[in-house]
Amino acid sequence: MENNSDDQKATILITNDDGIDAPGLCSLVRVLVSANRFNVLVCAPDSEKSAVSHSITYRHPISARRADIEGTLAYAVCGTPADCASVGVSKALFPSIPDLVLSGINMGSNCGYHIQYSGTVAGAREAFFFGVPSVSISYDWVGGKSTVQDYTLAAEACMPIISALIVEIKNKTYHSGCFLNIDLPTNVANHKGYKLTQQGKSIFKMGWRQVHSGMEARKMLSTMTMDTNSIVETEVDGSNASEEQMWFRREVRGAQVEEEDSDHKFLQEGYITVTPLGALSRAEISSTEYFKNWLPGVIDHTSPSAL
Repeated sequence: MENNSDDQKATILITNDDGIDAPGLCSLVRVLVSANRFNVLVCAPDSEKSAVSHSITYRHPISARRADIEGTLAYAVCGTPADCASVGVSKALFPSIPDLVLSGINMGSNCGYHIQYSGTVAGAREAFFFGVPSVSISYDWVGGKSTVQDYTLAAEACMPIISALIVEIKNKTYHSGCFLNIDLPTNVANHKGYKLTQQGKSIFKMGWRQVHSGMEARKMLSTMTMDTNSIVETEVDGSNASEEQMWFRREVRGAQVEEEDSDHKFLQEGYITVTPLGALSRAEISSTEYFKNWLPGVIDHTSPSAL
């Protein structure tokens, strides 16, 4: 008979950047808890922290309060996704280090350059910094097409990967040189399968518009998605703004999308993309070669004899 005692189950910590009450996190929790194969911990921001990248709280303490999420030991933290992952694996909040950290499921894809902005990815990256296997998970939500049920389908579609990772971790054969970023397509119910991809260079073309007040300025896009077809630009007259304080709102004005074999391309084709990521952002070889030849000339021109 299979022994499902808690001490033999793998422990999975879940965080996100949409906040502890977000439907993506709740769906992921329900799927993992219903499997009855994992001890599930939750340590997530107490409010939305989308697009905060890898910011951390450094100069003051963070607070944590118990949250009622069935089947889990959960805490809502007044901090960033990176803070949540860090305290979650530190043994300061929970009695042990989790076997695996999952960050998500995010409302909106995280591909290309937007990986750098993503608080979801940062949660997984922070766990990776501490040597804990981790995965960031995002669903390509499109308004008018997607429903809350799609998060459950997305979580279920990730289960084969999560289960396989747990086996590798338990067998001590897990490859610890990276963490994984998973993006699930909008039509996740009819996805085309799993595709190992590389981070591309897709990015929003952003601009700024003057607005009336701080209240208007805070009407930002809540998630980072590539659904540029749904963007509606609104003319805002800033002529009445205070002369002492002006407000500006960031706006999306299109997108730069590459067509090479990248995470974004395969996601749009309907694949579940699995992209290994590292902690370092190295320059392309061509850039390194350019500055290898450029720097000696700078030094020669700034030497005492050249002054």
